[in-house]
Amino acid sequence: MEKPFGFVVIDKPAGVTSHDCVNRLRKIFGIKKVGHGGTLDPSVTGVLPIAIGDATRLIPFLKGSKAYKGVIQLGSSTNTDDIQGELIESKRWPIISKNNLNNLLDSFRGEILQRPPIFSSVHIKGERAYKKARKGEKFALNPKKITINKLNLISWSQTKGELIVEVDCSSGTYIRSLARDIGKKIGCGACLKKLRRTKAYSFNENHSILLPDKNEFQLTRNKPKILSPSNFLEHLSSFKLSSEEEVKSWRSGRKISFKNHIDRLHLPRIDEKKDTISDNKKVLVFDQDKNIAGIADIEVDFIISPKVVFNAIG
Repeated sequence: MEKPFGFVVIDKPAGVTSHDCVNRLRKIFGIKKVGHGGTLDPSVTGVLPIAIGDATRLIPFLKGSKAYKGVIQLGSSTNTDDIQGELIESKRWPIISKNNLNNLLDSFRGEILQRPPIFSSVHIKGERAYKKARKGEKFALNPKKITINKLNLISWSQTKGELIVEVDCSSGTYIRSLARDIGKKIGCGACLKKLRRTKAYSFNENHSILLPDKNEFQLTRNKPKILSPSNFLEHLSSFKLSSEEEVKSWRSGRKISFKNHIDRLHLPRIDEKKDTISDNKKVLVFDQDKNIAGIADIEVDFIISPKVVFNAIG
């Protein structure tokens, strides 16, 4: 029986945790090795990539930004920086034009420093911040560098105090913090009212399916389609093992030289000016049957060194 291997992209509904989605797929596929590619808060909907089987070992090699569509409520500040939290302060928002609001958002575009919410999964001396916050402990989180690639103002309602934005950002960005800081910049406070993730790494809404009902699927049939990891690792160079001897060497963790056949290394076509071996240190390795055999590092003198090895993928 073939081992399940790849990604299932869930359109996460509101009211369930990312871990709930993982547990649902564990039951459907009948395996324990399942993991998600980036937590979504229970109230947040949208794209949640879930790795099945040994594909969990590929999560660290995914690359790309994340994108969201959110509603920010001006005038309300909460302890969690979203509408589900406890109201700390309420103020009337000023009269502001959409053009002036858009100009104000300029200060949040590009590389900025952002302080995570105190109700977050950030570690503080081995303990999650949200656990300390729930106990009423007072602490401050250090700001960290993030990048807001795009911040588009979709609409602004003066009467409701709501702005709808689209955000494309680096991993580690908190949209709750963005909402809080926009409100602070305006002077009235704000919190995140609603959020949907539309992209995570190379996964988007077109790849996603609804979270399967826990009673809808049986272990032997009707499982969700598993997407091949190679479709989402195209930013990596690739290398195909050419013989059974190389396959055995690979599975034994031995290095493989290709200095006499450097054309076997295929570089990603992201930016031709940067397509050099030195710019692409990680390599996606395939066996003779075009199955993913693992991930390698490129070393000097045209040698690939096993980093992640899959002995047999169905």
